[in-house]
Amino acid sequence: MSFLRPEAKAELWRWREVLGGAAVALFGLWLVMGPGLLLAVPGYALIAAGIAFVWLGVQRGRFRKSGLGAGAVQVDEGQIAYFGPLTGGVVALREMERLSLERGAYPAHWKLEQPGQNAVMIPVDAAGSDALFDAFAALPGLKTERMLAELADDKTLSVVIWERQSMRPARALLH
Repeated sequence: MSFLRPEAKAELWRWREVLGGAAVALFGLWLVMGPGLLLAVPGYALIAAGIAFVWLGVQRGRFRKSGLGAGAVQVDEGQIAYFGPLTGGVVALREMERLSLERGAYPAHWKLEQPGQNAVMIPVDAAGSDALFDAFAALPGLKTERMLAELADDKTLSVVIWERQSMRPARALLH
């Protein structure tokens, strides 16, 4: 028996790092304000750690979708595998050339390109797609805030999020 609706439980689970970080920061604040000066030092450390958890949790919460989309994603030892109902594929992170967000279909899809093989298209709401946040964050030079802003935007244009080596002239813009 649960006191929460499934939608409310799913929303709380989406923001779990934020809630955990806030709890850690509040406990640190209690240590600073309460018992005495001896516990103030670990209290300040807990406040700083809580703020860091909240900041990371907000980024992860913005990235997460429902997980009820088509197919499943698995990230294992530097490889991203997508198992979909119609397509699928595997891309090695160290060999990936380009990451783009294709908004032409509903829902939007991550397009992962690796030389010598077909691009892998992953719906943003596929099961296990929250693991892509850490995988994408490992890409050298990826701007996480830009990726999250593009993911939240409701434009219909596709956009290149990250490229290993620029394949365009130096004066051409990404979008």
